Amino acid sequence: MITATTFEPTQPKPSAALDLLTLFELQQRHAPAVALTSASQRIERVNRIWAYLDNEANFSALAEAMYADFRKPRFEVWATEVGIVKQAVFTVRRELRQWMRDEYVPGSLALAGMQSYIRYEPKGVCLIISPWNYPVNLSIAPLVYAIAAGNTVILKPSELTPHTSRFIADMIGQLFEVQDVAVVEGDAQTAQALLELPFDHIFFTGSPAIGKIVMAAAAKHLASVTLELGGKSPVILDETADVKYHAEKLVWAKFMNNGQTCIAPDYVLVHESRLDTLLQHFKKHLEGLYGKNPQTSPDLARMVNDRHYRRVWELVEDAIQQGAQVAVGGQSQADERYIAPTVLIGVREEMRIMQEEIFGPVLPVLTFSHLEEVPAIVRKRPKPLDMYIGSRSQPNINYLLSHTSAGNTVINEYMTSLSNPYLPFGGVNHSGIGKSGGRYSFIEFSNARGVMRRHWLFSGLKMIQPPFNDAKMRLLKFFYKLV
Repeated sequence: MITATTFEPTQPKPSAALDLLTLFELQQRHAPAVALTSASQRIERVNRIWAYLDNEANFSALAEAMYADFRKPRFEVWATEVGIVKQAVFTVRRELRQWMRDEYVPGSLALAGMQSYIRYEPKGVCLIISPWNYPVNLSIAPLVYAIAAGNTVILKPSELTPHTSRFIADMIGQLFEVQDVAVVEGDAQTAQALLELPFDHIFFTGSPAIGKIVMAAAAKHLASVTLELGGKSPVILDETADVKYHAEKLVWAKFMNNGQTCIAPDYVLVHESRLDTLLQHFKKHLEGLYGKNPQTSPDLARMVNDRHYRRVWELVEDAIQQGAQVAVGGQSQADERYIAPTVLIGVREEMRIMQEEIFGPVLPVLTFSHLEEVPAIVRKRPKPLDMYIGSRSQPNINYLLSHTSAGNTVINEYMTSLSNPYLPFGGVNHSGIGKSGGRYSFIEFSNARGVMRRHWLFSGLKMIQPPFNDAKMRLLKFFYKLV
């Protein structure tokens, strides 16, 4: 049985003796050497991470750390943390040599005799600032791709999950020299101090509010950024949806990690004719997954700290005071940071719960009469990270895809937008900047360097060099008719 007290760190912080500027300058001096590493050398480095997490004793220590932080179930630690990291390593093993090859592109008639290609080169020294909700997945998976791209990396894990952050620092300290990869633990002041350094790229996962701070800091150094944020990801269930199927999926998707997931369904828009059936099956499947009393289930995590517990419960209380009704759940216990899996109906758009990302085990459900009402409801909020569509009507699906915008869209399934390394994952505007996953992560951590090389000594570009005359003008106009 995992307890909250069995995990203890075994290694000192790898960068404890170095101040941040010294650490940064050390990596900056070392970055050119790392940039010259081969695909085999980079794969060997990410394989160290695989081997470490593949060790049962190390995995047990991680599971104990995450239980100590917010009672994350051991199964979810593997499925949503270690499994995602292993997928990233596997993808790098399989694809990195191809990603690192020069990518040849066609040219125009004016460039006859010239060869054009893209060379992906490392950006240099990268900063990864990771969140608390998936502290290993969202730290180590980006790190795998940053290493694959040939960068040096400073990783700042969240202070809100201190046991897991300690595990990450221990792991990285055992696997890498600090001039290659270093972990810096600390609070918001530490993160702010890191943001003052001239990194070549910053990869941040967290809230839009902090994302704006990161982007403003990066702008001072003209550093590129990848921002994986979040928002209110809607579920749209039309009159053709199999709500029995979607109810079961919704229970799983919403309450995994106790709702503390950036791609979790944030609210449901269901056709009014399907509401009662949805609620009936939702209750049934909730009991099937978490038992009659979810508070006693070993498979339900808790809110990460008192502040987040109060924030989410205040959203529930505000909605109820304004007329929302509890259809499912509605219980809480502050000393355990427990909020029961809860469904609210009778929710109105002006309520706080429809204005703020919930990031907890509470699901507001609204109804609509006609599909044409839905896009306007979705557009009242910033563009979401994910959108979920439940429908058996292809015209309805096409209508929703055409009349809304989202970072990713999943149809008749949930929580899979991160799972395909051949698809880009990421938000749009308020829900994020940049794309990640597989080759897209490699590109985010790389500079796509355009290279042109002439093989013929003759160049048609001479016709646009002085002295200019009417003959050159006629030739120029004729040429542009051809291209």
